[in-house]
Amino acid sequence: MSDLSQIVKAYDVRGTVPDQWDERAAEALGSALTQVLNSSGEPGDAVLVAHDMRATGPGLAAAFATGVRAEGRAVIELGLASTDMLYYASGALGLPGAMFTASHNPAQYNGIKMCRSGARPIGQDSGLADIRVRAQALLDSGTRPTAAPTAPVDRRDLLPDYAAHLRKLVDLSTIRPLKVVVDAGNGMGGYTVPSVLGDAALPALPLEIVPLYFELDGTFPNHEANPLDPKNLVDLQRAVVTHSADLGLAFDGDADRCFVIDERGEPVSPSAITALVAARELAKHPGSTVIHNLITSRAVPEIIQEHGGVPVVARVGHSFIKAEMARTNAIFGGEHSAHYYFRDFWFADTGMLAAMHTLAALGEQSQPLSLLASVYERYVASGEINSTVTDQAARVAEVRAAYPQAEADELDGLTLRFPDGAWFNLRASNTEPLLRLNVEGPTQERMTSLRDEVLERVRR
Repeated sequence: MSDLSQIVKAYDVRGTVPDQWDERAAEALGSALTQVLNSSGEPGDAVLVAHDMRATGPGLAAAFATGVRAEGRAVIELGLASTDMLYYASGALGLPGAMFTASHNPAQYNGIKMCRSGARPIGQDSGLADIRVRAQALLDSGTRPTAAPTAPVDRRDLLPDYAAHLRKLVDLSTIRPLKVVVDAGNGMGGYTVPSVLGDAALPALPLEIVPLYFELDGTFPNHEANPLDPKNLVDLQRAVVTHSADLGLAFDGDADRCFVIDERGEPVSPSAITALVAARELAKHPGSTVIHNLITSRAVPEIIQEHGGVPVVARVGHSFIKAEMARTNAIFGGEHSAHYYFRDFWFADTGMLAAMHTLAALGEQSQPLSLLASVYERYVASGEINSTVTDQAARVAEVRAAYPQAEADELDGLTLRFPDGAWFNLRASNTEPLLRLNVEGPTQERMTSLRDEVLERVRR
């Protein structure tokens, strides 16, 4: 019997298959989602269902669809898709959806990202807790449909429509020629990149794509599809230099995040990409609000203001970012984890659209990416550092007491800011006994000193 409290997280479902959850649990979650949609008067009479390249995806998605149909809603099966393709379908068709993916997690994992119509997020505070309770009750009681579901199933291929929509949002037809190495990590970028950037049915773009690990394989035979871990960028960095490419792009497993490598093989900070895209969007929509999360560089709100925008900070996590974007009608939002959100994309995150903005920004001028990005990288950051801690709250309290002179913010974990511009954020993981530390300083020396001080207190 699955214990859904172990796999239903803050804003998605995630766990190992089949020991933590299986097709029976997927069916119960499909029924529960539909019950919640029906009880809240969610428009539409169907639910979109898609999956990534993991071997367990088709079976879990089919079982989930059975649960949906048992509650009277039809199912539109999209088959293979990236997560942002599911969001596109939800927005374009005005229907709720479920994407079966474990994103960057290893092969034995799978999960579900669910949304309401218009790609509106479903998190703990917006329906996911209710879904867990209802699904657990179904599992505990052993209740299943007594008759075969009669609601219909439709199958649709929306990849061409998704590609055409993105092409309308960012015009790449007039940029200078660029050579681009793309590492799909055997994930869904290998499915979507050829259609978006190289589809023969769409106007040709001045891009030479060098593909790396485009074969769909949920066992990740080359490296994990987790660009947050520097070891998974090594192959892309080497290939960019070897091919004398203008830049490299790395997608995670479900291709909703994109990391950027410059022509030297050096990573470009997601905070710099956030600032770059924000400047482009504000040029089209002056005075708009831009959302950033707590651990983006302080350069981000500075640059937003310098371009006439209004920066608004939000908690880490896509459901929080999307809710804040909808509340403020923000034009764009960025997270330091390389999630990028667009008002023109139903406030949802799409790594592909962020990649296209980066290509456009680079191709519209003559400088190499390293020089272009340097305008947006003003400070020195540590990156996220995880420490295993059993008593997280007590350790955070000890760190806070060590810096009484610092300005404190507890919107999301503990953020301490210092008069010289240095800051750090220390927050507990939602799913593991970890404390996550991010540090930034005006110089390498200041960042390193502050990082080591805090880590010594966290880990002793």
